[in-house]
Amino acid sequence: MKLVRVLCALCLLWASGFAAAANYTLWINGRTGGGAIGNYNDFAYWGPASTAAGVNKKAVNWDGRSSIASQSGKIRDALDCFCTGANWCYIATHSAGDLMLGYTLANYGGSARLKKNATPNSSGVCGNADGSSQTGWNIKWVRAASGAAGGSELSDAGSWTTSEPLVQDLKTSTARAMYNHNTTRNVWFYMYAGAKGTAYSGILPGQDDEAVAYHSTGGVAGSSGGSYCNPSDWFCNDLSLGSGANEGGSAKWSYHSVVFRDDSEAYNHYANGNWGGIVGVVRSAVVNSAY
Repeated sequence: MKLVRVLCALCLLWASGFAAAANYTLWINGRTGGGAIGNYNDFAYWGPASTAAGVNKKAVNWDGRSSIASQSGKIRDALDCFCTGANWCYIATHSAGDLMLGYTLANYGGSARLKKNATPNSSGVCGNADGSSQTGWNIKWVRAASGAAGGSELSDAGSWTTSEPLVQDLKTSTARAMYNHNTTRNVWFYMYAGAKGTAYSGILPGQDDEAVAYHSTGGVAGSSGGSYCNPSDWFCNDLSLGSGANEGGSAKWSYHSVVFRDDSEAYNHYANGNWGGIVGVVRSAVVNSAY
């Protein structure tokens, strides 16, 4: 009888641990910010919080103007909260959120992380689960809407507020030298590149979405940006789909794959508070694959 009770207790412990495991979808904003930092339910940057955006969606808010290094701790808090222990994460980023996550994974993704209980306080910090730790985080994949990990020529030219620390980080040479972009901890970054540029974005080389050019949104490797286009444009090399080399032979960073190239030039950079532009394309993909 005693043995039966022990076995039942063990079964209950196993069942409770199994039930506690969950998948989360983290959305990491870009420049300008908008949501309250530490409030994982504030989707002001993206659009209505009632909109479907993946299983157990969480808004990982940072201020969108300070330096990447100074705000990375906010991202680490969220990753610790929801992507450790038995829990796993899907991650969607927008614009500078791609630079933020890439920096965080490269610099901290190999460190020891205490397993957390996925119950954040008002500052967005979760309590310890059992006192044990793990290396890095449990991340299934990343989907980057208009990823700016390669920087933007708008920052180079001072088209944005030059006193803003993030704008300094978004200079193409600075962003590309900030960390080893090939170090993703074996997490795939799936890139979504918009191409609905305008006349004033002519400073951006090749195809662009008004704010970031294909060399960045397509995860093209190298120390500086280049000119990449859709196949219909005869005047520059094509940004290729997948993880292979682009037309002309330029490589993409490791574990980066272009899964959407805006051949119809239909999507711009901006969510516009309603999951718009290239963000909408990523949201649809997340809904269909983050569960």
